[in-house]
Amino acid sequence: MWHLVVLGALALIGLAVVVGLVFAGSTTRLPAGIRVAGVDVGGMKPGDARALLEQKANDVLHVPVVFTAGGKTFRVTADELGLRVDWGRAVADASREGSGFGPLRGFARLDVRIFGSDVTPQTQVYSGALDLELRRIAAAVDRPHREPSLRLRGATPVLVPGTSGYLLNRTEAASRIVRALASLERGTPVALPVTTDAPRLSAAALAPAEAQVRRALSGPVRLRLGPTSWRLPRWRVAQLLELPADGRTTIRVGGPAATQWLGALGKRVARPPKDAGFVVNGSSVRVLPAQPGLGLDGAATARALLRAALRPTNRVAFVAVARTQPKRTTAAAQAMGITGLVSSYTTVYGGIANRIHNVQLVARLIDGKLIAPGATFSFNQTTGARTAAKGFLAAPVIINGELQTGLGGGVCQVSTTVFNAAFDAGLEITQRTNHALYISHYPQGRDATVDYPDVDLKFVNDTPHWLLLRTFVGPSELTVSLYGTPLHRKVVSTTAPLVQVGAPPVKKTIDPSLSPGETVVDDPGEPAFHTSVHRLVYSPSGKLLHDDTWYSSYVASPELVRVGPKRKPAKPKQTTTGATTTGETTTSSSATTTQTTTAPTTARP
Repeated sequence: MWHLVVLGALALIGLAVVVGLVFAGSTTRLPAGIRVAGVDVGGMKPGDARALLEQKANDVLHVPVVFTAGGKTFRVTADELGLRVDWGRAVADASREGSGFGPLRGFARLDVRIFGSDVTPQTQVYSGALDLELRRIAAAVDRPHREPSLRLRGATPVLVPGTSGYLLNRTEAASRIVRALASLERGTPVALPVTTDAPRLSAAALAPAEAQVRRALSGPVRLRLGPTSWRLPRWRVAQLLELPADGRTTIRVGGPAATQWLGALGKRVARPPKDAGFVVNGSSVRVLPAQPGLGLDGAATARALLRAALRPTNRVAFVAVARTQPKRTTAAAQAMGITGLVSSYTTVYGGIANRIHNVQLVARLIDGKLIAPGATFSFNQTTGARTAAKGFLAAPVIINGELQTGLGGGVCQVSTTVFNAAFDAGLEITQRTNHALYISHYPQGRDATVDYPDVDLKFVNDTPHWLLLRTFVGPSELTVSLYGTPLHRKVVSTTAPLVQVGAPPVKKTIDPSLSPGETVVDDPGEPAFHTSVHRLVYSPSGKLLHDDTWYSSYVASPELVRVGPKRKPAKPKQTTTGATTTGETTTSSSATTTQTTTAPTTARP
């Protein structure tokens, strides 16, 4: 028996080996029954299988797959999502399904032949394109739930029940979309998963809020601030209430109407703070203390109003206010070091009313300017554009080297005065331009013109303390003073002679009211001049701080002359020969003679 058992076992082993060898097939071909992405590639060489799969994939690259969700249909193609399939790896995976040595390979392939096997290839898509497609589908499919809420019908709260919705399951939908596009089959629509979106709250959860709304609207509410009070009727309280919605179960004072009402109330009760200032008294300066202001505390007032509305009696709410601090406190102003006069300069002005108006206007624009240590004062930046909208008027100005009328005439009176105040203070002056024409009533070589925005006057506060610029405008005098911590700098200046470098050109105009040859000089003009100013600035210890020279070149203004018109030329004489004049033609008994005229000689201008 023992021999029979051994022989039987050997027979079975031999049979198994024979069967394994019969079904082992060739290692150069894929096992029968193997599929990749639903395509039968059994018995094919790996290279042929890969070529077949790539060809089929290319054939369906632009063929859409139909997806359904929420009763709607969507079509998506593989190329829209940038789908990439690793067919080479898929064929390699299929080849390993029937791998092994000898008879073992045969049994593995027999299993694949009988039961089959489908290899799912690895795929990649552009995540941005897939997300965009999911958002597009979700926008059409999603119907979010609605939480129960309260609405007002007049002054009565009404419960609005919640409703369920449905949402696209984006995670599972993304997986199904990629798998369907990677498949080489097209035709059967693919359903995308949609989940129910139920409300989180029940209608019973809003019952306490409904009772609060009825109490809040049961009567008026009185609002008080000190001795002042306001009565808010029921309809106004209803406007200010924000009822439960979107999952909220409480009432509050809020919403657009409440924001607008609180803003208007804030304007009525607000008292703006006052920054600390400076009071000038001669050459000394004292600090004017800052004053805090009052502002509405909107959130606290809203809470107080709601508490009062929820009380059955004593329905009074007190307006909540908070102190508002100034930007510049008293201590900050004292630390700026503005204690006394640093320099001052005065110029005399006059002219037409418009010019005087402009001088006073621009002086007000720069009055009170504070200049930090190390900061640069810019005349143009401080005043801005000189426009009619700001109140500037037309007055005499110098344009292209000639005195004309333009908007803002007289501004340079102020810029010249500012320049001289900075000059005498020994400050670093970084930009200054002289006038085109020499103006005798300004300090020689120390005038400064401005023209917004290009021609500017700039100086630097090169002291360790702040500077305060003040202007004092009288009926005919303008004073610009700089206040800070007096540094007692020594300023030594030398002005070069005013040298004439060109005669004024003559500009003649013909005046028909004058006699021929008569001449009237309306303006003798001014010659061209050149001068310079040299300034040395020393510290109290004698250290040289600045060594500057300003050169000024002034163009000539023309001499304006009116002349009478030229004399008219004499009329030409007419000559006739042996004939009687009858008009344009002269006749005689023997011949016809034409009229001869001698033309006058034209005079050169």
